[in-house]
Amino acid sequence: MVKVNQTDLKYQIAISLIKGIGPVLIRNIIAYLGDVEAVFREKEGVLGKIPGVGAITASLITKSNTLERAEKELEFIEKNNLKASFFLDDTFPVRLNQCEDAPVMIYHKGNHSLEGQKLLAVVGTRNVTEAGKENCRNLIRDISRYYPNTTIVSGLAYGVDICAHKAALEFGLPTIAVLAHGLDRIYPGMHRDTAANLLAKGALVTEFMSGTNPDRQNFVKRNRIIAGLADATLVVESAEKGGSLITAHLAQSYNRDVLAFPGRIDDEFSRGCNKLIKTNVAAMIEKIEDVEYALGWERKEDLADAKQLTMFVQPEGDAGIVYNMVRQEKEATLNLVSLKTGMPVNKISSLMLQLEFDGLVKSLPGNVYRCL
Repeated sequence: MVKVNQTDLKYQIAISLIKGIGPVLIRNIIAYLGDVEAVFREKEGVLGKIPGVGAITASLITKSNTLERAEKELEFIEKNNLKASFFLDDTFPVRLNQCEDAPVMIYHKGNHSLEGQKLLAVVGTRNVTEAGKENCRNLIRDISRYYPNTTIVSGLAYGVDICAHKAALEFGLPTIAVLAHGLDRIYPGMHRDTAANLLAKGALVTEFMSGTNPDRQNFVKRNRIIAGLADATLVVESAEKGGSLITAHLAQSYNRDVLAFPGRIDDEFSRGCNKLIKTNVAAMIEKIEDVEYALGWERKEDLADAKQLTMFVQPEGDAGIVYNMVRQEKEATLNLVSLKTGMPVNKISSLMLQLEFDGLVKSLPGNVYRCL
């Protein structure tokens, strides 16, 4: 179990629960009084004289009864081996603390410190197209090849979010899921396995205590954490309105980079991305080189080559011949491979199936195959 200073943490949790005072005011009050416990000891008249507080807010603070609820949350944290970070703690993410409206308290679980050399938020519509999924997966694959120190941040929702988390897991990148509810549940339930799998190298993060439902307004609030944790936010697909655009504009307000994949002008779920690009909110991204240019990333070719040598196993025999031929052609039909290798189409079809199972080629419409 995680051992915490219960007295300090109890007051830290309790102040975050007082209704009527937000994170900006909480920071101001603590800075004025010197510590959190003093907020609960101070007289109402003194509190009211603190800049930005006033009589009404001072009354809310002195009459608040949040310490008992904070004690229950302490029990939940220890019982479930969770971590709690207050904005004054060394464990609180530096990037998030740079955002004025960031929560003062976050709860997290997993093996990620919430810091890192590179953190990229990936967001988008829940109604992601197959093209959007492929763009998301391919970009994360390329990031893993050249920038294996990158962490992918998203929201564990349907569509682009879960695609980003799964791609990160597939290609060995740590990933952080920011939740719109407490750590006593996972929503949606069908993403529970992904949430469990990402804990080994990543984390689940939330500002909400146990017992908090995934209500609509909580998703809007959690978007500022997604944007605040990352160096940049990538929008894969989005309609003209939606949570991913909110996240993009939050990232811009935090002076973080925003990136977006372009789409067809008549595609409903590309209009948001196209608008971000058109209004100069987002840089247009089509491939890894665009990300490097927009974010100033420098590719470590020697590191990439070393990683590929250790992870890639060259197929042998006829499978190797077929694979190398497709790799040389970029994309190839069964008939083209048969023509160039002299092998019958039925044999090549069987070999392609084997290569696809091994994750080395991808089947496209029209009996076309592409190397991954």
